[in-house]
Amino acid sequence: MKKSLFALAAVGALTGVAHAQSSVTVYGVIDEGYVGGNTRIANPGQTVNGVAGSSTGVTNSTSSAITSGAESTGRLGFKGNEDLGGGLSAVFTYEVKMDPNAANVIPTDLTQTRQAFVGLKKNGVGTVALGTQYTTIFNANAVTDPGMQNNMMGNVIYDKATGMYPSYSTNSTTNVNDFNGMTNNSSYTVRAANMLSVASDTFAGFQGNGFVVLNNKNTNQTNVTSGANTAGYALSTGTTNSTAWGLGANYTWQKLLVTANFQQFTDKSSYQINTATGVYANGAPAQNGYGGQVLAGVNDKDNQQYYAATYDFGILKAYLQYVNRKTMDANNPNNYVARTAQQIGVRSYITPTIESWASIGTGKLTVSSAGTGTNTIVGGGSNNQTIGSNAANFGGFQLGSNYWLSKRTNLYAIYGQERTSNQTFVGTNATSYNSNNYAVGVRHTF
Repeated sequence: MKKSLFALAAVGALTGVAHAQSSVTVYGVIDEGYVGGNTRIANPGQTVNGVAGSSTGVTNSTSSAITSGAESTGRLGFKGNEDLGGGLSAVFTYEVKMDPNAANVIPTDLTQTRQAFVGLKKNGVGTVALGTQYTTIFNANAVTDPGMQNNMMGNVIYDKATGMYPSYSTNSTTNVNDFNGMTNNSSYTVRAANMLSVASDTFAGFQGNGFVVLNNKNTNQTNVTSGANTAGYALSTGTTNSTAWGLGANYTWQKLLVTANFQQFTDKSSYQINTATGVYANGAPAQNGYGGQVLAGVNDKDNQQYYAATYDFGILKAYLQYVNRKTMDANNPNNYVARTAQQIGVRSYITPTIESWASIGTGKLTVSSAGTGTNTIVGGGSNNQTIGSNAANFGGFQLGSNYWLSKRTNLYAIYGQERTSNQTFVGTNATSYNSNNYAVGVRHTF
């Protein structure tokens, strides 16, 4: 009798495992439309679209295209969960960028992986996940950005506008990342690979987030750049390692949301520096993850913080944002790039099918150089001719609207404009930049 009972219990347990509930969802975004833009550069001093510039005057550039991703980056994803019992479940997500106009609609390189992680979720406690994931600042910005993280100009916090800048020749004295506060120093790191993240459930209005990153490398090495003239340069030595950590806290009270977040990235690589001038022969510092790509930095220490609040008045939601980022040369703290920005905005449904938003913001970009050509974070090394601390002011605004045809399909129109004034940290001229872009298109989510 006892054996029969044990056998029935075993069969019941196996049956429970076999019938554990699980689900997988396929989802994505397709966004196509017309995008145009203009860029005006005063005292450019470099080649723009193949035409040599001068140290005085104004250079104008205009572009237009039928392209994708103005409001939302195209993507294809799979997400799922399995009920493990007792309030515990396994969760996963795999999501890649998808561009209908690219030769490979779904790219295979890691820089285009948006999310790829697996984890465990406990009801009433929170979630732990491992893999390629968004940072705490990105997740906080996703719920406190009036433009909902679109890819157009004018947003001084989520500064990921792409494709509307002029084409600069490879032998010019500057490059596209030097031309304004929006692109010169991206506001924060969007995502990182090799991440362990923790997100708590909400308790008494409070919700916490954190992450650590270890990039699978921790190697001491010594080498000399092959074929390079190493006279006057120290041997290339150093540790190859990329690590990061971040913390975030959110508080919700009725219609008010407040968030505070900090994250730090430290990237170390072998390097070789001229002992007299401080100029790098190899291993020059670089920021991580520019433009949202999953890329580690080089010989940098990168501190980022983000604070924001929203309040839902019913007829509209108001937004207040502040971001600060400082990227330093890991081997010379006198070389750094610092960016601060603040922005206000509103978002509202004017009718049940027409949604609109507006934002305006300002900021300051500061570059410090210990000597000519030593700050490679900006200006491509020897292109940075200004020594000491120099600052440029920037600002922008954005207007946009959605017309919802259904819960999954909408038409959109977006206009954004940005400016940078009196930039002197690259080249010898005080240079100003004014850019705008606009888009009309259709977006479908599935």
